[in-house]
Amino acid sequence: MRAFIFPGQGSQSVGMGAALAAASPRAREVFQEVDDALGQHLSRLMAEGPESDLQLTENAQPAIMANAIAVLRVLEREGGVRLSDTADVVAGHSLGEYTALCAAGALDLATTARLLKTRGRAMQAAVPVGEGAMAALLGADREKAEAIAAAAAEGEVCTVANDNDPGQVVISGARGAIERAVPLAKEMGAKRAVLLPVSAPFHCPLMQPAAEAMAAALADVSLQAPLVPVYANVTAAPVADPAVIKALLVEQVTGMVRWRESVQAMWAAGVTDYVELGGKVLAPMVKRTALDATTASVVGMDDIEALLKLL
Repeated sequence: MRAFIFPGQGSQSVGMGAALAAASPRAREVFQEVDDALGQHLSRLMAEGPESDLQLTENAQPAIMANAIAVLRVLEREGGVRLSDTADVVAGHSLGEYTALCAAGALDLATTARLLKTRGRAMQAAVPVGEGAMAALLGADREKAEAIAAAAAEGEVCTVANDNDPGQVVISGARGAIERAVPLAKEMGAKRAVLLPVSAPFHCPLMQPAAEAMAAALADVSLQAPLVPVYANVTAAPVADPAVIKALLVEQVTGMVRWRESVQAMWAAGVTDYVELGGKVLAPMVKRTALDATTASVVGMDDIEALLKLL
């Protein structure tokens, strides 16, 4: 069995998608459709920067999605691959869950772009700049990360945001608590703790205003049953019912991204082959969680051509 998986925030970089757009009219169509949906030249920002603008959450989220969907469309339309025939399930990390839903036909491309623009703005606006933070704990599992977060909280919000793989967990919350957690982490057995260059504390209770914004945005959206099951971040389980998907997308804003458990659940269900589209972040996480998994990261035309030979 095979999963198509889609990366989250942090996988953006200036130049993303430019070579693919130069090589494929299908990729250009995706970027143009996203530009039109958002009323901005996002594709130019992706290709040329400046990096400071691309890093903004409201730009990074739709950009990462557009890049991944462009790769998928080239696979589908120029490689003759149909997702429903090639992938048994899909999954995405944080915003990548929206990409997965778009890939599986649950959301159209323009709607996905607008939702991610709204999500990015709402997440940025939920907490004033400088009041929240996130840190990656390396060499710590979720249990250890939860103990570190609890010790550092001192009455402030400090929780596990992303359980990425057995040795990488991200915590999120009030800046003071996260800054306390960094030195504490080493004392409590983590190999290293690193403050992340993010503009807001994602996937923690401080994001509740953004969750409410997404509930309002999703209420008016037509969301279809996906062509293949989508593994939801907050449950680490497959979901196909549109009403449940919407509720889980709202919950995801404040909830933990259970990526390690999602990979374990997919592996237990018989998924042995994981293809990351549009990034090179998730495939290594998968390998650290499911040691015998086969993985591929597909970003450019060379990657697409190599994958087509394997399918």
